[in-house]
Amino acid sequence: MDQRRAGTGLTGFASLPPVPGTAPSEAELSVLADIRDVLSGLRLALLTGAGLSTDSGIPDYRGPDSPPRSPMTYQEFVGDARNRQRYWARNHIGWSHLRRADPNAGHAAVVVLERRGLLTGLITQNVDRLHEDAGSVNVVDLHGRFDQVICLGCRRTYSRQLLAGLLEELNPAFLARAMESGMVEIAPDADATVDDSELIGSFVVAQCPACGGVLKPDFVYFGENVPKERVERAYSMVDEAGALLVAGSSLSVMSGLRFVRHAAKQGKPVVIINRGKTRGDDLATIKLAAGVSEALAWLAAELPSVSPP
Repeated sequence: MDQRRAGTGLTGFASLPPVPGTAPSEAELSVLADIRDVLSGLRLALLTGAGLSTDSGIPDYRGPDSPPRSPMTYQEFVGDARNRQRYWARNHIGWSHLRRADPNAGHAAVVVLERRGLLTGLITQNVDRLHEDAGSVNVVDLHGRFDQVICLGCRRTYSRQLLAGLLEELNPAFLARAMESGMVEIAPDADATVDDSELIGSFVVAQCPACGGVLKPDFVYFGENVPKERVERAYSMVDEAGALLVAGSSLSVMSGLRFVRHAAKQGKPVVIINRGKTRGDDLATIKLAAGVSEALAWLAAELPSVSPP
């Protein structure tokens, strides 16, 4: 019986169809065998990125075929009420059009690795909560989670689904007007490109129900720091591990790259599985450019058990 709980994350919603898995090629199997040899007998810290969720229909914005993107920064969001109005108006439209994504074979493979005792922990740069949906337990959501919003005043958190209801109450005809305008393009991350400035200017932004403060998605914006306690917990996972496995991350931002540098400085093997180049390639013991889900599934089946720590 499938025991997964229903996904509720915002980027746990997708605009693309799921991608069926394909068996690794002979060349990929050869590299995977080398990876197995390097990682055998070691417990692993696992760092995952957006490349793991693409098979669930969630686009990877840093992949080789990804379009240019200019996300709003933290300073822009907190510094200008008009920016917040634009963000929530566009997001409200996008939210209403996305479908929920499900974990894929890669997420399932991570659960197997964890249950077999091969992981010291899982660090994910994804905010989609698909790891938790699949059944992973010891997870650091490094960049936060899209299924929550947080008040910047009192620090209370609320579900994004609850906020959707509040925004609908405050803007009862907004979605219909947006669709009637014919000037809306839905983006894959629940954003929406809207050309009607008058429509955006009419949007009423929800405030914190408890204190009236500013509500922000509970994830790390560009220009915002990852909370210290998350970073420290992630470092401890790397410190306890015999090797670091990176799956589906370009390591474009320092929040993930620092763990690769940390492991390499300690002399621990670093294995990277990712389509396309990463900023950590020069530190990798082995790099495999292949489908992440298929590679993780192979490793979950082929890596030998390790003795309890």
